[in-house]
Amino acid sequence: MAKFKYTEDNYLNNYVVEYEMYLRTEIVLSENTVINYLNDVNEYVKFIIEYRGVFEPVDITVDDIRSFLSSLKRKKIASSSMSRKLSAIKSFHKFLVQNKYCQTNVAKLITNPKQEKKLPVVLTLDEVDRLLATFNMDSPIEIRNKAMIELTYSCGLRVSELVNLKLNSIHPQMGIIDVFGKGSKERIVPVGEKAMNMINIYLKEARPKLTSPRLNDYLFINHHGDQMTRQMFFIIIKEKAKEAGITKAISPHKLRHSFATHLLERGLDLRLIQELLGHESISTTEIYTHVNDARLKTIVNASHPHGNKKNTD
Repeated sequence: MAKFKYTEDNYLNNYVVEYEMYLRTEIVLSENTVINYLNDVNEYVKFIIEYRGVFEPVDITVDDIRSFLSSLKRKKIASSSMSRKLSAIKSFHKFLVQNKYCQTNVAKLITNPKQEKKLPVVLTLDEVDRLLATFNMDSPIEIRNKAMIELTYSCGLRVSELVNLKLNSIHPQMGIIDVFGKGSKERIVPVGEKAMNMINIYLKEARPKLTSPRLNDYLFINHHGDQMTRQMFFIIIKEKAKEAGITKAISPHKLRHSFATHLLERGLDLRLIQELLGHESISTTEIYTHVNDARLKTIVNASHPHGNKKNTD
């Protein structure tokens, strides 16, 4: 198979530049999604130029796409990552057809790889309490960090939603927050009393001490007065989980999983949980029913005399 040199002036690269504008202006995806899609499409385009000798959209075939996917399999790329890359490729080909750069969307003929459904890791109520108990509230940073964790768990927020909250997103007297989720979709989420109390303490006692001449309207800011980052919040949770003696792999998203699972355990309707989480499809929310079923099975097996627990009588 001939290998062609990949250069910046190859024709296909020009279409990728236009595709980026399409993602940012017409589809209006989150910045992280745009970056991931562009990385995946650039990887795909580079492959079909170098290894398939294709330079124009009209020349791309189903076999070219399958060849790229086969190369990923040889690298033992996870099925979830392959599925994401294929989604990006399908989006790219949809763009090409819509803009009449080719007549047929050959990517439509490719089916998504089957993914193994992994149950999300969740914290127990005791682990959540232990995590929150690690804060001593003796500094603006500690107050801010506890407020962030309380709010994430209380509302089931994505980390991007949390760090992008603005001061005017919080409505203390009504006990709600305005959240902008994926695709800039807005939803209103009720805030628990403990979390709202922590937010009020943070706003009164901590945030004024973290501000700088570069004032901004983000709710959560760092010690320079700048917007809090996703990466820093991840580090905070990891460190606090270790301090709390939690051995599970923990991340901000685990708090979101825990929020949904704990609500389901207390009988909240799945449709309401879907609305609170901002899931577009109920099938995404249904994973939490499997988590609940798995936990229930574990409890029964441990407690029932004919379960896995050894009968010592």
